[in-house]
Amino acid sequence: MKPRSLVAAIDQGTTSSRCILFDRTGQPVASHQLEHAQITTRPGWVEHDADEIIERVRTCVRVALRDIGADARALAAVGISDQRETTVVWDRRTGRPVHHAIVWQDTRTAEAGARLAAGDPSGADRFRPLTGLPISTYSSALKLAWILDEGGRERRAAAEAGDLLFGTIDTWLIWHLTGGATGGTHVTDVTNASRTMLMGLESLAWEPSLLDGVRVPAAMLPEIRSSSEVYGHGVGDLAGVPIAGDLGDQQAALFGQTCFSAGEIKCTYGTGCFMLMQTGAQPVHSRHGLITTVAARLGDAPATYALEGSVAVAGSLIQWLRDDLGIIADASEIEALARSVPDSGDVVFVPAFSGLFAPHWRSDARGVIAGLTRFATRAHIARAALEATAYQVFDLGDAMVADLGEALPAELRVDGGMIRNDLLMQFQADILGRPVVAPAIAETSALGAAYAAGLAVGFWSGLDELRSMDRAARRWEPAMDEATRAAGIARWHKGVERTLGWVDAAG
Repeated sequence: MKPRSLVAAIDQGTTSSRCILFDRTGQPVASHQLEHAQITTRPGWVEHDADEIIERVRTCVRVALRDIGADARALAAVGISDQRETTVVWDRRTGRPVHHAIVWQDTRTAEAGARLAAGDPSGADRFRPLTGLPISTYSSALKLAWILDEGGRERRAAAEAGDLLFGTIDTWLIWHLTGGATGGTHVTDVTNASRTMLMGLESLAWEPSLLDGVRVPAAMLPEIRSSSEVYGHGVGDLAGVPIAGDLGDQQAALFGQTCFSAGEIKCTYGTGCFMLMQTGAQPVHSRHGLITTVAARLGDAPATYALEGSVAVAGSLIQWLRDDLGIIADASEIEALARSVPDSGDVVFVPAFSGLFAPHWRSDARGVIAGLTRFATRAHIARAALEATAYQVFDLGDAMVADLGEALPAELRVDGGMIRNDLLMQFQADILGRPVVAPAIAETSALGAAYAAGLAVGFWSGLDELRSMDRAARRWEPAMDEATRAAGIARWHKGVERTLGWVDAAG
């Protein structure tokens, strides 16, 4: 293997970690993936063992390199894509977490969020003009405050002294991969920082008023850097390799889809579902339940922004049908089971397991299966579960149309593991009423992280070269008649209404 002929992407997601090695044409040449435990000790609580995550990341890097007979000398750079809002606090001296990582899906901070919203006339939009985010269980700030409060005065004092460090998963990985307690770099990038509810969208800096609002000490925060620059150099299996790219997973997917210009849009179908539209150099503030976020910043260039709609439960619903209900034995079985019936038999499945995210932002919602009759079978439930993802994406698109005052682009670019499900993608095209287009490489979060890292070290010359490597692999054209489409959307919205108010708004 020639020296510096590959770029490695570490794609650290909600249910697994992977390392993919890309060549100069943007093609993957090796990969390795490992799942990690989902720790759910109470309803609404979702945690990860951050130590397990870093060890599995290291294993993925080691195995991917070993499989092609290479070592660190083959790598020009490493890029990181991560699960964004998931929150880790660790001891600077030992490198050990003081608590399990609190995952972006976790809803334990609903009551704290309600109190924070009640303290201002703007309610949940109290910080939206500054951050682009509503007050919700989603962002990192309230999770971080919870971890500090859970440890009492001693933990808060350590945080204020800078002895405890905070980071989203990208920060945790970069710190360890560059040396950890013996000199690791404590940084994050603008895309991940924009998901904390602690950074100003336009200042691209930690805002004192936000830190005061949620009682977070500045001393524990990482330095905010661009998405494409050298943050430090690896140790161990990555000895000497520049760690040079860092993007939240959905922004990485937007970048990997080469959506570099305003108006370009993609949707990622993974554990959750995430639709992002690139809006250019100025943030567009949503009035219809979307998030305004940083899309990327390359070195010293100005940041670009995006509108985002986030759905908490998509692929994880299929995992739930497998692991908790036993309707299927393997996730790959879901499409055949759903195809065994012509439609959902009027069954609607709204998977509001963590409340409803965009565009509703209702923490009081809980999942429902509605429209059941004696006629319904597990096949109808499986089909309704797949349709739920497509309907949630429709709602996100509808909110974008309302915010921008114009129709969606002529086609939707898609990526993520669920796009292998042909039934889902055809139904998505039918419900949106426009073509759905998949790239040749489905795992575009990893590709985007690799692109960012490669640009930082000159592995690729610029955005035009990346665009030239973009290739479409599949295309689904809408084929549903308008009456059927409208009836399905109306039935879905009736199901959504039935999820609301299931628990107290503060709980």
